[in-house]
Amino acid sequence: MASACFSLQSLMTMTKCGYEMRIDKESPHMNTISLRLLFLLGMIVFVCPSAVQADDAGDAGAIRHLLHSTFDQPDAPLTVEPVTIIGDAAVVGWAQGDRGGRALMRNKHGVWEIVLCSGDALKEAAALVDFGLPATQAEKLAVAAEMAESKLAPVLRAKFSIFDGVVMMDEKGHHPTTGGHGVNTKN
Repeated sequence: MASACFSLQSLMTMTKCGYEMRIDKESPHMNTISLRLLFLLGMIVFVCPSAVQADDAGDAGAIRHLLHSTFDQPDAPLTVEPVTIIGDAAVVGWAQGDRGGRALMRNKHGVWEIVLCSGDALKEAAALVDFGLPATQAEKLAVAAEMAESKLAPVLRAKFSIFDGVVMMDEKGHHPTTGGHGVNTKN
């Protein structure tokens, strides 16, 4: 009994690259090439799932790298998650030891910069608008950040709320030396 797509005469052979299936006797080379490409694509997706999400992983990776290179300490490694990106803005949760907070980041000309650090204010669309985001983007970012954080352990999420106030960052990602983290700079 033969199928419309496959015949009982299909040939399975072992090659250097793996299994090869020749379906059509008339053009065995085309079928071999197609199956090899399909196999290669499957391997890329399953072995390297991050390749499928290259754009987001690239931005999230750049943000993580910036925060780690700026704030990581040998005795106090930085945890950076979640990284929530909407357009050219991101809200990033971070924890270091028993402290934590959120960072607002912006992408300027392809480079991510830390705008400010805060706590729960960065979960509110109104605060994001106050910090310079358009209302639509601020709403989307607030909702997306809340959803991303909801997937984390409650202990980690609680650390994000510890940060009190707002600390503005300079163009190099450093905060002014006005008394440390959590100094309320709003009037």
